[in-house]
Amino acid sequence: LCCGPMLACCRQVTIFPSVLTFHEGRIATFSCNISMEHDSGSEYSLNWYKMTNDSQAQKIAEMSRNNPMTKTEKYRLTNHTPVFKIEILNLHQNDSGSYYCGLITFFEPDKVMESNRSQLVVTAAPEMHPTEEPEAEESNSSDHIKAMLLGILLLAGVVLLLIFGYLTITYRRGDVQKPPSENMRVEEKPPVVSISTVDYSVLEFQRDQRTQVPPDTRAADQTEYATIIFPEEKPITPER
Repeated sequence: LCCGPMLACCRQVTIFPSVLTFHEGRIATFSCNISMEHDSGSEYSLNWYKMTNDSQAQKIAEMSRNNPMTKTEKYRLTNHTPVFKIEILNLHQNDSGSYYCGLITFFEPDKVMESNRSQLVVTAAPEMHPTEEPEAEESNSSDHIKAMLLGILLLAGVVLLLIFGYLTITYRRGDVQKPPSENMRVEEKPPVVSISTVDYSVLEFQRDQRTQVPPDTRAADQTEYATIIFPEEKPITPER
């Protein structure tokens, strides 16, 4: 819309994008642009309107030229002159409808200039099955499992190293504590050699006293010798 030749300036109001589609719970953003050929510095404000099912337009928000930002429970408005933005927070299906902006000037003949209409469609949020999980949670779960496996492997490696070190130290201590005689090779016992020894003894045989022999005929006492051999085993230590 352009003002007549008698006006000090010419303005045009447009809204974009023309169509937005979101699921419930998201945020929809519309931008309203005010183009000016000659800005006289006059005061103005920008109103936002909503229409549902060809019903009468309803004013939902307002922002003045000098106000940088305005926020309510449902809307957040930002002033980036000559662009004004409106954010519709926490969308519900009843937020669907037509939206447009209207420029209100205070000291000019045409005080109201409206933009074209933009359509907002809000759909129901997608249902999630109990077995399904968001991608972010799946990624976090996968990273957690990897971290657990890595920790288990590291712990097992440390335990094996400790066991190996303990066995090594125990084995070395056992060798040190053994007496020298056990560490040395057992010497073979010397062989047993049988050596015969000869012992001499004197045996005297007395005659029977009951037999009387005449003195003249008695022979001189006779001594008889006998040799008795006693075997005895004595170890022989080999010479070194």
